[in-house]
Amino acid sequence: MDKQNVQMNDPHPGTQLPGPPGYTGYPGAQAGYPVPPAGYSGAGPVGFPVPYQPVTSQPGAPAGVPWMPAPSPPLNCPPGLEYLTQIDQLLIHQQIELLEVLTGFETCNKYEIKNSLGQRIYFAAEDTDCCTRNCCGPSRPFTMRILDNMGREVITLERPLRCTSCCFPCCLQEIEIQAPPGVPVGYVTQTWHPCLPKFTLQNERREDVLRLTGPCIVCSCCADVDFEIKSLDDKYVVGKISKQWTGLVRELFTDVDNFGIQFPLDLDVKMKAVMLGACFLIDFMFFEMTRSEQRAGVW
Repeated sequence: MDKQNVQMNDPHPGTQLPGPPGYTGYPGAQAGYPVPPAGYSGAGPVGFPVPYQPVTSQPGAPAGVPWMPAPSPPLNCPPGLEYLTQIDQLLIHQQIELLEVLTGFETCNKYEIKNSLGQRIYFAAEDTDCCTRNCCGPSRPFTMRILDNMGREVITLERPLRCTSCCFPCCLQEIEIQAPPGVPVGYVTQTWHPCLPKFTLQNERREDVLRLTGPCIVCSCCADVDFEIKSLDDKYVVGKISKQWTGLVRELFTDVDNFGIQFPLDLDVKMKAVMLGACFLIDFMFFEMTRSEQRAGVW
């Protein structure tokens, strides 16, 4: 699943047909980086391996997982987002919290964010208080802090408190993406629809750039759930966010989720960060169920 390519509808290579906003003619999602030779970490442009770097661990993150070496930041790239310039997919793995599994007591979510080689790029941690988590449940407002391998907060996600209702368009969900913290680079806003999960990805000026659409039923037994990312006119499939099936035991007894995000390699790095924010919003809206809801059969 992690290696599955996104089927793109971009114009055939060599033509001059226009593509969607912020999209410069990338013909399709590539297969990720090749397997690196012995002694190399494999990060960086193809054909330019980076010498092996020692395994390091961010405080609070699992030990023993290698971090992706930091590439040279390009011009006009927000600090910390240079990692996203060299990849066309992200893997988001939520960590299991034993206290939550055993007691049902809602704890702060933590996630590993990796590239296609399994190298950790970021570590994300939810910042909310106990009362908010256990009283508001999945609808809770939160601040998600995303750290790099030096422990620096490079991306901040801010979700305000909004009631969830499919009948009232005044209660639509939203998340703000800041990179670095305090500097908005984009927004994800819910678009009202009676049946489908629909969202709009916006830039820092709140201009619409891309659309995100999910299936009518956002659950599937033994299969992934895909949310397609398209151009504003719905002619081009730019990428997708997939909630990956994690196995029957995890799905039944925990709210731990794994996601994959696929996008063009040459997509604006800020929009890649916005897609990451959209993934967390989708997780909380549709897949962050409490154990009481799971036991009651709410899917």
